[in-house]
Amino acid sequence: MGKQKIERSFKLVEERGQKAFVPYIMAGDGGLDALKERILFLQDCGATVIELGIPFSDPVADGPVIQEAGKRALANGTTLELVLNCLDMMKNEVIVPIILMTYINPIYAYGIKEFVEQCNKVGVDGLIIPDLPFEQRNIITSYTNDLGIALIQLVSITTTIERKRKIIEEAEGFLYAVTVTGITGARSSLHKNLTPFLQELKELSHIPVLAGFGISNKNQAQDVSENCDGVIVGSEVVRLLHENKRADLKELMSSLKNVEC
Repeated sequence: MGKQKIERSFKLVEERGQKAFVPYIMAGDGGLDALKERILFLQDCGATVIELGIPFSDPVADGPVIQEAGKRALANGTTLELVLNCLDMMKNEVIVPIILMTYINPIYAYGIKEFVEQCNKVGVDGLIIPDLPFEQRNIITSYTNDLGIALIQLVSITTTIERKRKIIEEAEGFLYAVTVTGITGARSSLHKNLTPFLQELKELSHIPVLAGFGISNKNQAQDVSENCDGVIVGSEVVRLLHENKRADLKELMSSLKNVEC
């Protein structure tokens, strides 16, 4: 399914006149036994896509909240192989597209070809690999292209216009617009150049543009989404799940949708 499944999910949001909401969760935070319940909860709350993080010992893009979630997951014995096994067992119940966010080291350790084939088997629709340079993307896309799995590209505020054009030309699934110059985590305010940055990406991109990093409340989500197709929220979702504040999480997720969950 892969790219087509992601495309259909965004098309449905657009037809409803809504904006996309993509929650990020850390696999194994709270134990792998909780993973299925959390994914189905977010699915029932209307997630457009779910970004599922794989815990890693050197997470260069992750802020404090997600780092701590990763430590808890690792302490629980979470591995990439176990996460893929869990996804395999729940794939018949999961309708929402699943995108794995992981770093290149665990993929190398697993075996690139074997990893991509297993992702396809268990119903993974896309991949986000923050430390994979755009120029080296073929080490992944040489396998994902044949299976229809999307490799999501990231573009930052500091990316040059020439590089933006190159990345967007090859982008698939959706374009991940990084809204801060730094790691993930809640911010009291967002970058002063965020609006023109998102507007430029919208003009250039042939696929949905989603803003992520630093969005932590419904007002920020609503404000940012005015200039793009939706938002990705990680640290706040992770925190609310960890603190079992489901009502607050439902409110945050419904801020971009005219539905109850």
